[in-house]
Amino acid sequence: MSGAIVSVTSKAVWYVEAHLTQDSSLDAIADAIGVSRFHLSRTFGLTQSQPLASYIRARRLSEAAKTLAGGAEDILSIALDAGYGSHEAFTRAFRMQFGTTPEQVRSAGATSQLSLQEAVHMNGMPTTSITAPRLIKANAMKFFGLGQRYVGMANAGIPSQWDKFIPHFGQIPGQVGRISYGLICHSDDDGGYEYICGVEVTAFPPSPSDFTRVQLPARTYAVFDHRDHISAIHATMRAIWNEALPASGHVTENASMFERYDERFNERTGFGGVEIWVPIKG
Repeated sequence: MSGAIVSVTSKAVWYVEAHLTQDSSLDAIADAIGVSRFHLSRTFGLTQSQPLASYIRARRLSEAAKTLAGGAEDILSIALDAGYGSHEAFTRAFRMQFGTTPEQVRSAGATSQLSLQEAVHMNGMPTTSITAPRLIKANAMKFFGLGQRYVGMANAGIPSQWDKFIPHFGQIPGQVGRISYGLICHSDDDGGYEYICGVEVTAFPPSPSDFTRVQLPARTYAVFDHRDHISAIHATMRAIWNEALPASGHVTENASMFERYDERFNERTGFGGVEIWVPIKG
């Protein structure tokens, strides 16, 4: 195969911009660029720090605001082009996005007071080089640990979450080995997901009662190595979802993925490497 690899996010941005007044549903975009809806949502959130659905909504409303500022008379037509079925629904969304009404923007004849969402440019998006994944067929696993919900890149609490979990490591009944896991599960289209600091167990213990219990079925994973400091793991995640997985030809499953920290990882220094296990079909 020759030619440059075009990232998933670049393809998605092109589709959105080319279809702003047409069908820009997540299913339509995913189908057009050849990835799953789950893969598309996760990739865009990792690279742009906002959910794709929010970006589409903001782009449509921003273009509508520009049209209104130009003096457009028929607000309903603008609402329909932006994907809203009524003047009322459009006005509600417009007010939530900009804190003002379509009529006020039309009267002002300007958008300088609005925080518009312009089309993103992918040039200069930081990335990193990673090796091809190993394929591993894993047995069913049970994970037990401290869970917390995050949205998008608002995940600064993960290091302190690990700090709270570490005292339990090695003290959990039925813990399998000396390996810890960062489980990413229960994702949604709005960029939300649950992150669990935990361990694999043979059976779920009764305590701590507030710990999260997740059981994963047997499945195949594409396993990538993150070899840099742990603080750079998001650059590796972006490269995996945006470029490496599409280039590999593997199709992702809409299922939990996880980070695997074995004895090589030094929790004090953050060095030692991490494995990233992504569920795939196969």
